[in-house]
Amino acid sequence: MKFNDGFWLLKNGVKPYYGLQLVNSQADATGYDLQVSTRPIRHRGDTLGGPVLSVRVHSPTEGVIGVKIQHATSGDPATPIRLFPDDKAVPNVQLSKENTKLVVQSGDLKAEITENPYTITFKSPKRTLTEAGYRHQAVFEVPSKWTTTSASYSSCLTQDSLSNPNPELLPPIVRYINSELNTSPGELIYGMGEQFGSFVKNGQTVRIWNQDGGTSSDQAYKCVPFYITNRNYGVFVNHPGEVDIEVGSEKVSRVGVSVADSTLEYFLIYGETPLEILERYTRMTGRPAILPAWTYGLWLSTSFLTSYSNETVSGFLQGMQERDCNVRVFHFDCFWMKQCSFTFDPDNFPNPKEYIAEIKAKYGVKVCLWINPYIAQLSPIFQEGVKGGYFIKRKDGTPWQWDLWQPGLAILDVTNPEAREWYRSKLSALIDLGVDTFKTDFGERIPHQSVVFHDGSDPVRLHNAYSVIYNELVFDLLKERFGEGEAVVFARSATVGGQRLPVHWGGDCESTWEAMAEAMRGAISLCLSGFGYASHDIGGFEGHPPAEIYQRWVQFGLLSSHSRLHGSGSYRVPWNYSEEAAQNMAKFVDVKHRLMPYIYSLSIEARLKGHPLMRAMFLEFPDDRTTHYLDRQYMLGPNLLVAPVLVPLGEESEYYIPAGIWTNFFHPERTIQGPVWVKEQVPLDELPVWVRPGSVLLLGPEKIGRPDYDYAKIGLEARVYQLEEGVEIVVKIPTGKGTDVAGRVTVKKEAGGSVTVNADEGLSVASVWNN
Repeated sequence: MKFNDGFWLLKNGVKPYYGLQLVNSQADATGYDLQVSTRPIRHRGDTLGGPVLSVRVHSPTEGVIGVKIQHATSGDPATPIRLFPDDKAVPNVQLSKENTKLVVQSGDLKAEITENPYTITFKSPKRTLTEAGYRHQAVFEVPSKWTTTSASYSSCLTQDSLSNPNPELLPPIVRYINSELNTSPGELIYGMGEQFGSFVKNGQTVRIWNQDGGTSSDQAYKCVPFYITNRNYGVFVNHPGEVDIEVGSEKVSRVGVSVADSTLEYFLIYGETPLEILERYTRMTGRPAILPAWTYGLWLSTSFLTSYSNETVSGFLQGMQERDCNVRVFHFDCFWMKQCSFTFDPDNFPNPKEYIAEIKAKYGVKVCLWINPYIAQLSPIFQEGVKGGYFIKRKDGTPWQWDLWQPGLAILDVTNPEAREWYRSKLSALIDLGVDTFKTDFGERIPHQSVVFHDGSDPVRLHNAYSVIYNELVFDLLKERFGEGEAVVFARSATVGGQRLPVHWGGDCESTWEAMAEAMRGAISLCLSGFGYASHDIGGFEGHPPAEIYQRWVQFGLLSSHSRLHGSGSYRVPWNYSEEAAQNMAKFVDVKHRLMPYIYSLSIEARLKGHPLMRAMFLEFPDDRTTHYLDRQYMLGPNLLVAPVLVPLGEESEYYIPAGIWTNFFHPERTIQGPVWVKEQVPLDELPVWVRPGSVLLLGPEKIGRPDYDYAKIGLEARVYQLEEGVEIVVKIPTGKGTDVAGRVTVKKEAGGSVTVNADEGLSVASVWNN
């Protein structure tokens, strides 16, 4: 939300109340409660009027300091974000006074509070990180005509025109709380969920407000009120509703955060490395669940608008099997059912239980079904929902409905326990048929004006949070039915906390080079926001990709954490593009299967530490300033650099290699000395994948045919890359079940260049390669 007209003036009609002077403070075990006046206090009379900001500066866990600003509130708001859901806080706070400054110290992070003028400065042992300086905190009263730039209010107008014949009028004045933090020269801002625009967010306005807008706009399906900087800190805004973030877009050397609410709280999170920041952030908001090993295999979809039946599905699976493009999950998209009935279309699938059992036995696949929380009026179960009171309601008690997506659809009220059980019963019946997982589509277009939720939640605050409750409902059902570590959803919508319920894919993209780059930016941005995994529609969703783009996207998709072939009006089986495309796909499917001991170890790290599988380059190389801008390549874990090709044949692909001697994964005889920019024409069956010096990779055997195998006993190949003499590396071998480790392999580079490999009893290392 922009309040200013330039730097000095305010927009016409905007009235500010800046926090100017600390007038009172009280300490407790974890922080200070402050009273901050919005006028200079010269005598007792000045204390009798004007807003006062109640500010709490405190530390809930080590390396984290929170600032909570309140005005005109009777207590904490409803619909809070759940904190520390998986791991306990690690309190470590000391309070002191240094001269006239109040100090909150949490580990290596310090907040210094001055009285007059009122400021808060955040410091690490090495430097000042950022500052909430003079007049950086305020209450703004804004005429409602200016709030049409706000996502929630503007989308109210769209929703009302389609669904509400008597829309509520906006109040004449909307009150915002605003807080700003300085940005230093060279400081870059990243994250805020799955954002598809420029990777570096400086200069952008980002609205934390989930919307169904594709991958080619400023809207996003997964908006997360957290950003991370290249200056050793991140900021988590603890607010479930709409948050407007001006990243140097109103005041060019500040990040401004505003909410149309009576409370704004943020936590500044310090870390010596970006990965340590993510570790502390995910301790607060949740770590990604561990996923079953089969989820890392190839997912194949029927696509969306295409025609399909038993025969179509079997033909696809047979064709993929014959071409060694082994499918591990088959996904039935939208039209497996009619009108959101949650029963298979009998015309195309007359005996679904028998058919699911048949394809599982014949092709070794798991089965996924498309679902969503929207129930069409023509659905045979619509009246069940109406009679049970299971849908979001208008204030007059009738179901809220509109015609976008399906005629007269209503939306499941996820705050109603009976509605959740009703919905779970529909899914449980499908699990009884043999279904293993669900694609939880939608969850972004959730009404927030003129509606009432069962539990009385504020609809604006629930708009983003709906996505987490919806996905958690489905994820928990799968966990109950299949056990811990065996649940997975394929979700599109999310916000803070949604990382606990993987996997998430990037939504509706076009079938172009540009859209492939959008998908990559969205994935690495999401993985900078606490999410461990990211996927996307291989080949693009809208349109039919040219064969060359399809093959390049296959390479990118199979070197992403999760890999799904999916389209809108056309199928994504490779022979529709060429038999050469099928051969190349088989090559990369096999590569991913071979990498599974490494990939599954990364998933354990995601679960225990919150470190993502797909990593922006600066996460691994924070001291290399060049990496801070890179968004067309990424690290798959700490060891593999992946540079998807985003140009047609005949043009040079360009990517960056950091310092050291790197080895080409596919051609180990080829090494390159970094730091260096590489320009090369890449053959259609190749992908630049480089192995970091000092790496030890343990690979499964070729042609294993699936991602879930016994990593400890299958006969691994140990590859040792540019290990220095005298250095010893210990690699853990996962069991492929939960976070359990089967044993360890110890690799040491001896004097003279020879390598010794020692494996724990019961582990099998069949061969060793060393360069």
